[in-house]
Amino acid sequence: MESLISWFIALSVLSQNILLSETAHLKIGVPENYDGIFPWYLTKLPDLPLTYSDLTVSGDDEGIFGVESGFLYALKPLDREKQPSYSLQVSFTKSMHSQSFTVEVCVIDKNDNVPVFLEESMRGSVQLGLLKGIPFMQVEALDRDDRNTAHADLRFSLLDQIPRIPASHMFSISSITGEVSLTEDGASTLDPEMCGRYKLSVMVQDMAGKANAFFSTGTVLVEVTGNAWASPDPVRLQENLPGPYPIPISQVKWSGSPVEYSLEGEFPEMLFTINREGIIYLNAPLDRETQDQFHIDIVVERPDGREIAKPVELRVMVGDANDNRPTFPQMQYHTVVKELATKGTEILTVQAADNDDPKTDNVRIFYRLVSQMPETPRNLFRVDRDSGVITVQADSMEGTAPQYTLTITAEDAKGLNSSCTVIVKVLDENNNPPIFTHHEYGPFHLAEDSSVGTTVTVVSAWDADEWGGDSWQVDYRLESGNEEEVFTLVTDRQTNEAAIILDKVLDFERENEYILVLSAQNPVALVRGSHYEVTVREGEEPGRVIATIRGYDPDSHPIRYSLRGDTKKYFSIGKYSGELKTVQALDREENSTYTMEVVAEDGRNSSLSASTLVTVHILDVNDNSPVLVGDYSWKYLCTPRWEDQALVLASRDSDGPQHGGRLNFSLRSDATVRRNWKLTPINDTHTNLSLNVPYLPPEVYIVPFTISDSSSPPRSTFINLPVTVCPCNVRGNCRTAPKQLQGMPTIQSTVGILLGTLGVIGVILIVIFVRLSYQNSTPPNKGCQERVPLKVSL
Repeated sequence: MESLISWFIALSVLSQNILLSETAHLKIGVPENYDGIFPWYLTKLPDLPLTYSDLTVSGDDEGIFGVESGFLYALKPLDREKQPSYSLQVSFTKSMHSQSFTVEVCVIDKNDNVPVFLEESMRGSVQLGLLKGIPFMQVEALDRDDRNTAHADLRFSLLDQIPRIPASHMFSISSITGEVSLTEDGASTLDPEMCGRYKLSVMVQDMAGKANAFFSTGTVLVEVTGNAWASPDPVRLQENLPGPYPIPISQVKWSGSPVEYSLEGEFPEMLFTINREGIIYLNAPLDRETQDQFHIDIVVERPDGREIAKPVELRVMVGDANDNRPTFPQMQYHTVVKELATKGTEILTVQAADNDDPKTDNVRIFYRLVSQMPETPRNLFRVDRDSGVITVQADSMEGTAPQYTLTITAEDAKGLNSSCTVIVKVLDENNNPPIFTHHEYGPFHLAEDSSVGTTVTVVSAWDADEWGGDSWQVDYRLESGNEEEVFTLVTDRQTNEAAIILDKVLDFERENEYILVLSAQNPVALVRGSHYEVTVREGEEPGRVIATIRGYDPDSHPIRYSLRGDTKKYFSIGKYSGELKTVQALDREENSTYTMEVVAEDGRNSSLSASTLVTVHILDVNDNSPVLVGDYSWKYLCTPRWEDQALVLASRDSDGPQHGGRLNFSLRSDATVRRNWKLTPINDTHTNLSLNVPYLPPEVYIVPFTISDSSSPPRSTFINLPVTVCPCNVRGNCRTAPKQLQGMPTIQSTVGILLGTLGVIGVILIVIFVRLSYQNSTPPNKGCQERVPLKVSL
């Protein structure tokens, strides 16, 4: 009876799991681990004929299944983990013919397995610099239950971390994947020197971590490792490198899991690239004038595109190549020069610009006068080689052409050049007074009844200055003999002639003769062609008489002297003595010549005057020491020594050529210095500094040398020049950072000095307080209490 009840119960339960396919095959689901009564009737076999014989089942090697009375039964429990399904063949005979169909038995899973970690002790390593949330390892577990059910739906959790330094929650684990990563605290405080190994307790649960889940625990040992992921050394590359490209310039490396690299920054696409090994390439020539440095961010990512660490920076500095010619801001200049300009007079300064690196000698420009048109007279002008100042080279410009066209070339050290045109107009100066063609005119006879407006005569004064200019024009004046204004003058500006015109009616009885005195002068002041030249040493004591100017007056009237054109008031002249003196000390480096006009006036008639030019030349005194010019902090020399590699040192002396023309460089008289270094002159102001030995250890060296001028005795300047010596790659780029200068204080030494100083101060204060306490310990006696001053309690 119990067997029959069990049979019906099983039949009713299993009937819900029976599926019949379109090919009349039977598919049923049977739960594993059945613990009821056997035989366990699984299902009634459908579509059996009313009459059949020889009903059998096959496909079961273990003899678990059987058939009876049209039912399929099992003789023992099924285990899904051992065999998840069975394919049975049911056969029978009908009307002497054998027939069969397939029954597929699928074992339904029960949660009868505990999840376990694949490894009893799991190990992993985390790299310094890893960002939070980036997995560095994965723990794996296995549950033998059906993975398509909640029985094998696993969840991971982190139970404990030992030690809990520097933070208690350094790690996290993904509940779904089991991936282990750093937390925010872990990413920011991970330090292998503080703690190089962590022990993590982890747990895995099935049933998605619900309360009735099976679980197991495991241990994860995490090693903290350093990382080579750091910003590489800055790279200096010459612009316009010849190639071939690409050129490897630097390399980075992430220590640990496979990664992919990429570059970001402000640079043209594909100018810089990086390969899978972290080697960074330059793919095209650089142009310093377009961009003189690059800041390249190097990004490291997992293959899935997740960034795993902060980017590091590569700084690329572009070294200058002399690839730009100096250019003038304009192609043509216009200027003027007075015809009485003396030798050395500045008339114009031309300045060219070079787009190369201003910190290098590539921008040093030299100027040259290429041609002068018209060509004669020759050598009228010169241009200073260094400054571009155009000056008068001839002693005088008198009698020259009214205009000259100069071609000036600006050239750098490589020979790259450009030219400009300077048009110089020679301005006429009034250095020729008008001279009457006759000293006397007449006598002229006029009838008493001559009508007003009658022309008496025409006089003319000839002027050798430029025709038509202000210096050529003549103003005529009746100086005497025309007090009653009987005559007037009418000047023809085209011919420079003056007509004497009768302006009033003549009266013979009143005046029968007129003697007229005429004067002719230019409307602009007369400038004398001749002038004084005076020489004085710079720095002379003020008040010294440097010249005495003497005028001559035929009438023997006293003469008053004054200066004109001394705008800076450097000179004075005696009002009646004509003694020319300096008012303040003169500096040749400020101005080498001064030109002024000395005016001599008639002491009784100020309209009568004469003038002359005085040029004061300042003689140079050796009062300036030579100096080293330029910035050499970024330059370096390669070790082992490269042939023909040298630092070009430049110097300057503000004195004139006599004292500062040739500057001499010399190393300090030290055997080590002279063994290691060599100075080779280039010209009067430049010299090469190079290694004198095949090899020096990479370091920043102090090279002591002296720069002396060519005077006797010479003035000298002592220089301690820091020079970087470093190993270089095949392209001459310095590859390693120089060491700290010997003798420079370190942070540790500075802190030690500070603590020692504070300690000494503390000891002194203790001694003072002890002495004060001994002095105050003895109370005064009553007899002398009135003489003890009040004390303030602290």
